[in-house]
Amino acid sequence: MQTLNVVAFAGASNLALWAGTKHGVFARHGLEIALSLTPNSKAMASDLYAGRFDLALTAVDNIVAYDEGQGEVELPGPADFVAWLGVDDGMLNVMAVPGIADIAALRGRRVAVDAMTTGFAFVLREMLGRAGVAEAVEWVAVGGGAQRLAALVEGAQEATLLNTPLDLAAEAKGCLRLARAQDVVGPYQGIVAASRRGVLAEKRAALVAFARAFRETLALLDADHAEAAAILAEGAKMPPPVAARAVTALLDPVRGITRDLSISEAGLATVLRLRSHFTGKALTDPARYLDPSIRAEAFG
Repeated sequence: MQTLNVVAFAGASNLALWAGTKHGVFARHGLEIALSLTPNSKAMASDLYAGRFDLALTAVDNIVAYDEGQGEVELPGPADFVAWLGVDDGMLNVMAVPGIADIAALRGRRVAVDAMTTGFAFVLREMLGRAGVAEAVEWVAVGGGAQRLAALVEGAQEATLLNTPLDLAAEAKGCLRLARAQDVVGPYQGIVAASRRGVLAEKRAALVAFARAFRETLALLDADHAEAAAILAEGAKMPPPVAARAVTALLDPVRGITRDLSISEAGLATVLRLRSHFTGKALTDPARYLDPSIRAEAFG
């Protein structure tokens, strides 16, 4: 049995990790998954670089940012991060406190992001920019989705971008959904599995096994939504009715977790377009941030 140290944010990808562990799927593939949740993208990048984790389930924009030297924490050397498996399109929604009717009504309000220039921050800036209020809000770096959800519910900030299932948890607390990100910015690549290139070479067989076990777990979840909801409720400390709604969204065959675990070319193009626009540096080579060989070996 080989241990893979995995770091992730609160979000869709953890359901498969919890379920695959509970039902022995990863064990059947010779793996023990040691999962840690990170408070923010700065900690994730630092820890992945330092070798504390073998892989991160993180926004692909984080991979691009640190590979380009645009991350918000300075690493001791080149990041050398690479994405090798796709999980979802971000499943991102602008969520706000009660009383905010639409994005334009955020003028003068406090808006939370993980970090100012990494993760999904540019998606939210684009969405607010199209409504003419990106320069008229107070931007606040709060941390990962769980931290932003807590800040929203507590009223510390009045809007943020949340992925599923956190958006549903916010709704259950009375928050409002203002917009779905893909409806505004178009195709988008959200969460990926990523590692340092050296880890891909050192632990290739284990990463191939991880990809196979992850996809096998998705099939298990598709076959039993009730069990999926129970696992999510326990793992995410979520009320069962909210977990049931979340599972419906997470396992939606079109808008949910990507069943073939591919990284969307069109979605990555949007990521690069937004980062190019907001940083002023043209990014035109998506292959620089990808290694498709793990997925190809896993699935043929």
